[in-house]
Amino acid sequence: MDQEPPQLSSTPRTSVSSTLSSSISSKKPPPPAPPPTTTTTPQLSLLEPANSTKKKNRTRVFRVFRNVFRSFPIITPACRLPSLPGGRLPDSNSRIIAGARITGTLFGYRKGRVSISIQENPRTLPTVVVELALQTNVLQKEMNVGMVRIALECEKREKKEKINLLEEPLWTMYCNGKKNGYGVKREATEEDLNVMEILKPVSMGAGVLPGKSDVEGPDGEMTYMRAHFERVVKSKDAETLYMLSPDTNDGPELSIFFVRI
Repeated sequence: MDQEPPQLSSTPRTSVSSTLSSSISSKKPPPPAPPPTTTTTPQLSLLEPANSTKKKNRTRVFRVFRNVFRSFPIITPACRLPSLPGGRLPDSNSRIIAGARITGTLFGYRKGRVSISIQENPRTLPTVVVELALQTNVLQKEMNVGMVRIALECEKREKKEKINLLEEPLWTMYCNGKKNGYGVKREATEEDLNVMEILKPVSMGAGVLPGKSDVEGPDGEMTYMRAHFERVVKSKDAETLYMLSPDTNDGPELSIFFVRI
């Protein structure tokens, strides 16, 4: 008995290559990679101070002094009796000229040197920035204990060399009678200006800015303290900044003396 030949299926066969191509084409392409994040620095809107005495042409000698003395270590010899400023107390009979209220900001990384920025008000560019020979965390401890007196001394110049007291590039620094090293006046850096821009709305207060905390942890945080200071001019060779505390009964918590001796 003859067998019938098997009937072929009417369904067309699809090749493997066509199946793969159709499955590949059905897959969605991966989303594009996000653009790299860039940290934008705040645009400066600080104003030029009205009575700015900042000179545009800086001498090369100043830069050499700054680079040399910034590399010096902070030294703290044995304590001696306070003799501020210039080894003597101000004469009560001398003529004292009271100046306008200014804004002072102490800022720096926790384990770095603290700097003070002097401004006419929080909306203006710094007129003076001095890097002190004192670590930020040490200054905080001193202020927690009691009143702090900082004396910045420099030698008198010859009569031919006329320069404003706060324009002196190098100072010998004393803190509560202890010689700490050298304070250096410097031009405001980009980082300094960014800090002043961030603190523009702050008239008085203290706090912490992120700084480099993402890399160095808590030690990379920048602390600041801003307050009003009364500028008292005794003579062309002596000025004092008294920090004005909200509680005036306790007197100034911080006094900074600038003296030429």
